[in-house]
Amino acid sequence: MIVPFLDLLAAQSSIQEEIESSLKIVARSGNYILGRELEKFEIDFANAMSAKQCHGVANGLDAIYLALKAAGITEGDEVIVPANTYIATWLAVSRCGAIPVPVEPLEDTYNIDPQRVEDVVTDRTKAIIPVHLYGQPADMDSLRIIADRYGLFIVEDAAQAHGAKYKSKVIGSVGTVAWSFYPTKNLGAWGDAGAVTTNSSSISREIIPLRNYGSVVKYENDIKGINSRLDPMQAAILNIKLKHLKTWTQNRKNVAKQYSDGLKNSGLITPYVPSWADPAWHLYVIRHPERKEFQKRLHKAGVNTVIHYPIPPHLQKAYARENFVKGQFPISEKLANEVISLPMCPAQSDVQTNYVIEAVNKLV
Repeated sequence: MIVPFLDLLAAQSSIQEEIESSLKIVARSGNYILGRELEKFEIDFANAMSAKQCHGVANGLDAIYLALKAAGITEGDEVIVPANTYIATWLAVSRCGAIPVPVEPLEDTYNIDPQRVEDVVTDRTKAIIPVHLYGQPADMDSLRIIADRYGLFIVEDAAQAHGAKYKSKVIGSVGTVAWSFYPTKNLGAWGDAGAVTTNSSSISREIIPLRNYGSVVKYENDIKGINSRLDPMQAAILNIKLKHLKTWTQNRKNVAKQYSDGLKNSGLITPYVPSWADPAWHLYVIRHPERKEFQKRLHKAGVNTVIHYPIPPHLQKAYARENFVKGQFPISEKLANEVISLPMCPAQSDVQTNYVIEAVNKLV
């Protein structure tokens, strides 16, 4: 048997015709920038995430960047980021001219360690970006206490957390949150797409012109903005998919439970979920001390896996000038050498999941 890591066509096969019909409506509308489809998605997604406002943008990186810009983050500011994350989190900070200040994760949840966050706060610190990595909520209450104590802004990176809940509240219901709708996400478009949700009227007012050349009224540019608009085609796709997000999330939870039950005696480190967390299970990540050889054995057995992520941002060439050194963030580096993501798809069958479990237990 071959078990794909993620089968996008299988996941959306039951709604393929509905999606294509909605695209045909947009294609014949003559309106291909902003417009009704986007407005509908912004309203519906805001409601689904229990947020007051949603603003569609071109991608997840732009979502983080625009949220930071709307909060006034600028040249020379410091923004606390996870050392263990995808590089887009850092790039958004750098794009503002600000300085990413990395903080190690908790080794059990892989999310940023609130206690270490407070240790790096300085007079230049202006914001914190917690990432809900793999769909697992970060410890937001602890981070908000720190943010309130020092007057810091929080932008949540929820690129992998559509449908996740923190203490029974859906991610997106509190604060300003950046989203990605990259095709492989739990809620994915057919290309790059993103959004910012917020309960702040001031952030909302800033983002509207920032994403549109700094303009609210056509040909009147009040600030220096960028071109980052979620186009109606992607909005139309997301409008259809959003209706199925709860079902797909539950399917992911079912797969995750099967994995956790089936691998509990494998000797591997499987995901730890705090009592207050309800993950979206974007990824199911295990750890193996000899990951490279283990991954080869799984691939030979027909189990396709992916590494999220093999190189932490501080060791990427893009940040070589920041003079980070190997060993500076040992937890993040250890995770980068051990993590391996098992197949996770909302359309994944019990037969496929059980095959993966058998293969892992046999080949570990």
